[in-house]
Order: sequence, then structure tokens, then C-alpha cells
Amino acid sequence: MAEENKSNLFSRLRKLFSTDVIIRNVGGKQLKVVDTDNIQSVGNLDNNSRIDRYNRMYGAGVTTAYNQGEILQATRIELFKDYEAMDSDSIISSALDIYADECTAKDEFDDTLTITTNNDKIHKVLHNLFYDILNVEFNLWPWTRSVLKYGDFYLHLNITEKFGITNVEPISAYEMVREEGQDPANPNKVTFKRDMMGGIASSTMIHRNETEEYDNFEIAHFRLLNDTNFLPYGRSLLEPARKVWKQLTLMEDAMLIHRIMRAPDKRIFKIDIGNIPPNEVDAFMEGMINKMKKVPFMDETTGEYNLKYNMQNILEDFYLPVRGAESGTQIETTPGLQMDSIPDIEYLQNRMLGALKIPKAYLGYLEDTTGKASLASQDFRFARTIERVQKIIVSELTKVAIVHLYSQGFTDEEIVDFSLKLTPPSTYYEREKLELWTSKATLAGDLVEKKLFSRFWAYEHIFNMQPEQWMEEQERIAADSQEFFRLEQIKTEGNDPKKTGQSFGTAHDIASLYKGDQGVPKGYDEKEMPEGGWPGAGRPKEPGTYGKHSHPLGWDPAGHKQNKAAGRVVYESQKLDNYKGLKDNLKTKSEALRSTYSKDEKKSGLLNEENLLDE
Repeated sequence: MAEENKSNLFSRLRKLFSTDVIIRNVGGKQLKVVDTDNIQSVGNLDNNSRIDRYNRMYGAGVTTAYNQGEILQATRIELFKDYEAMDSDSIISSALDIYADECTAKDEFDDTLTITTNNDKIHKVLHNLFYDILNVEFNLWPWTRSVLKYGDFYLHLNITEKFGITNVEPISAYEMVREEGQDPANPNKVTFKRDMMGGIASSTMIHRNETEEYDNFEIAHFRLLNDTNFLPYGRSLLEPARKVWKQLTLMEDAMLIHRIMRAPDKRIFKIDIGNIPPNEVDAFMEGMINKMKKVPFMDETTGEYNLKYNMQNILEDFYLPVRGAESGTQIETTPGLQMDSIPDIEYLQNRMLGALKIPKAYLGYLEDTTGKASLASQDFRFARTIERVQKIIVSELTKVAIVHLYSQGFTDEEIVDFSLKLTPPSTYYEREKLELWTSKATLAGDLVEKKLFSRFWAYEHIFNMQPEQWMEEQERIAADSQEFFRLEQIKTEGNDPKKTGQSFGTAHDIASLYKGDQGVPKGYDEKEMPEGGWPGAGRPKEPGTYGKHSHPLGWDPAGHKQNKAAGRVVYESQKLDNYKGLKDNLKTKSEALRSTYSKDEKKSGLLNEENLLDE
């Protein structure tokens, strides 16, 4: 049963990833496109792949597709060997570490990966996937470093029905082969073959079941798509520096050998041989050398020096026989090589760092760091490179998230209702953005305040917002104002207007809390008045406290009693002494009107035509 469910899930996932892109309607006429295979950037794979370009350059003869793939894989293996050797270099190894550090830095909330979505359920599921299952806080660093080193990195996704991705297995770039365009019925189909022997996945190996085949949704293929010449694979970050690194290595080795051979001072011994016959000169010179020079030899077994051995090293000193009437034994010294600088090494080193796009200050090569502005400018360019690598990483993590959500039962627009983001690479880069927004806000405020332009002009020309966008922002600003008023009421009065329906302030304060399309909250409309009236309506249950010490303003808030006690004239509020007379007057007028229009029944109606006066 479990195998049947897994097969059903895989068939649905295979159908989901059978097209170039995943398109979902997220509301109305708005679409969200997720290009998991980056087909939008690479274009036609049949014409842009490395195999096709190889055939155009060296395609005099006819080669089969099998041979093409084998040649491509063999070339990749040779490149990987160079990358491994380059990784042993201290500068390049540090460069890869710096790139991985910058790409996986944590933000101010101590998060490596930020998940943004309006769906709380999706946020919980994806947070569990990346932080609990994949453990991106620890694993994303070596994954990113592998992508930068080889240009490709593979993750095998263990997928289970209803649970989604339960585990991942990193696979070496040596073992994986990406195949696309092999199925005539579906040219966009992508499959992966894993060669367990670490060599070339040939058809013979496939028949011997020495390879494993995976569908597109089972493999997360991280690849640096910065050069279409390497398609369908990515290009390593080290590739532009590979040639320069080889030149630099050869130059460093040559410099080392040259310094060892030429750096020490050499002595020239000119030995007078007198009248010695020529056939005896060699024996005489050898005897003199043995007397003049002894090199101590250390016995490895005992650790003691043994001076019985007379080891001659011709590279250290020179012995020349001379003869003549005025000749004699002389000792001269030839100075060694004097090298105060290495401009050739520095030239190649600068070229290699330029290919890696690493500022020299990051590696400690700039002793004088007084030029802060230049260093900041370099950091800005470096941050852009990091940002481009982060987008590639996020693109494939998005694919992993879609597979996980779909396996857990999410469908339709829910599987694309999220976005992922890595931490911005540089504080200076972020500071540049903040300064730009600050300048825009200051300029817009000045123009509106001086009445040179309207707010809508500022929205459109300074902030590049469409009318629909700034109208939506205006509504959000109004909603913020309402919420600020509510919070102020809670803070100062201890009253929540949304709950009580009352506010302390202007008569229209409570009305400003609600939009016209939403109306008054339920329970506060007169048409919906409950039985017995509103809560708190009518006479208060507690008697009034006016004139008593328990009154909030004191026992005599108006001061009447104090004035009487002091004998001062008291101006009391105007009394309604004529209230009874006014009431009687209104009663009389009312009876007169009633008698005028009620003389008979036919004229009892106020709108009766017989009651109309003649012209």
C-alpha cells in the first residue's frame, strides 16, 4: 500500500515538473511563474549546450549522441581535478570560504533564510522543512561552497506521501549526469543518472545496473548559470582564474628554484698546481678538495655526526686549478642573487584575485587601508556578485519547497504562495539603499510642503508607483491612523473603541475607526438593537456622587457652597421658570390646529385635497 501511494505521488510530481515552468493563478489576472529549471535564462538547450558548441567547433566528422555525452563528461572530470588542486591553494581556499560566509550570513533576527508568506500554515511547514529537516543554518554553508567550487551541486530528495521531504542526500558532482532533450515526446523532460563508480555513465553501465536514474523532482540541482557554454551544467567560480592560477603556480616554483640555486654566496678556490703534469691534476684537485671541505653526515640510527664521510657538493663552491709564474692559491667570493621585489608574482596574483572578484583587503594584502572610500566601492561590487549567487541558491531552494508543499497536499496557488530570501550580503550595500530612500523621502516631502507638486506627482515620479499602488497605500495609511487612534485610547483611557463602541474625544472619533464599505461593527447598529437596549444604557445603577467627597472633581466642583459660606454673590445657572407657561402655550396651539383639521371625518387627513385653500 505504501509503495502504491508513493507511486501515485511520484506520478503527480512527474506531471507537475513535466513543463518548463510552474504557472499558478494567484488572484484575478495575476500569475506567478516559478522557473525551476531556469529555462528562461538559458533559452534553447539544443543550441546553447556545450555538446552543440563542441560539435560546431570540431564537428568535421559525424559523432553519435552517446560519444558527445561521454566527451562532455570526461571534460568535466578533468576540470574537477583542476578545481581540487586549486582548492589546496591558500588564496583560493580562503576565497571560497569568504564567498560561502557572505552568501549564508545571518540577519539581525539570527535567521539564515527568510520565509515570506501570508499563509501561516505554509510558513510553519516551510520553516520546519528548512530549519528542522534540512538544517540550513549548518548545511547551507558547505552546499554553497560546493556550488562555487564545481559549478554544480546535487541533493537527492527523499520524498514520502503526506510527509513531504523527510531527508536529503548530497551527491558528488563527479557522479551525476544531467540529461535533457532525450525524450522526443517531451523535449523538456529532465532526468539525472548517478554513476556509482564515479566515472562516465555509459550505456553499458546502465545495462549492468551500475547507475541510478532519478526524475527531475527527486534532484535539486544547484548550478551557476553564468556561461551558456557549459550547459546543461553550471560554470565554476574558479574557472576564470584557472589559467592564471597555473601560471602563478609555475612562476612561484620557478622563483623558489631560482632563489635556492642562486641566492647563496659562492666561493671560488683557485689552487696553484705548479708544474704538476696534466694527467695528475684531477687527482691532486680531488685530494685538495677532500682536505679543505668536509660535510658532516648524521647517522640516522644513532643520531650522531659522522665526519668520516667526505661528501662534496659542487653547487656550494667552485675549485679551479691555476698555474703560472705569478699565480698562487686564491679564494674569491661571488655574490648571490639580490631580489628586493617580485613584481611578476604580484602581477599574476592581482589577475587571479580579479578573476575571483575578491577585494584584496578581504585577504589582508592591503596594509594601508586609509582609502576607505575605495574599499567601500570594491565591497559594493563584491556585494552584487554575492547577491547573484544568492539568487541561484534561492531558486533551487524554491523548487525544494514546492516539492515539499505538493507532497503534503497543498495545491493550486498555495504551492507558490511564498518567497525565500537570503540575508543581504553587505552592510554597506544595504546602507546605500537606505540612503537612496532617505533622499527620495526628503525630496518628496520638500516638494509637497512647498506646494510645488502634489503628493500624487511625488508618488509617480519619485517613487515610481502606479496610480493603483499609491491609492492602495493611501488606504493603508488611513488604516494605520485608525489603529494609532485605537492604541492611544487604550494607552490614555484604558478603553478599546473597537470593543466598547465608545471613544473619548471628538464626536466622530468612533466613526473614523471603520471604513465605509465595512460599516459599523456588529452590535452597534440601531437596527440591530438588542432587547433591553444597549449594554450600559438607561439609568445608572449606582446613585450620583455630585456634591459628595467621592466625586472625581471633589464635593463642590462649581464652588457654590464655598461662595455662599464666604458671603459672595452667586450667579447660578439660568432657571426655566417660564417652562410651565411655555408648555401651556404649545398645548393651546396644538388644540387649535387639531380643531381646524378635524371638523369632520372627511377633512381629518392633513393631505386631504378639501383642506387646500382656494387661490
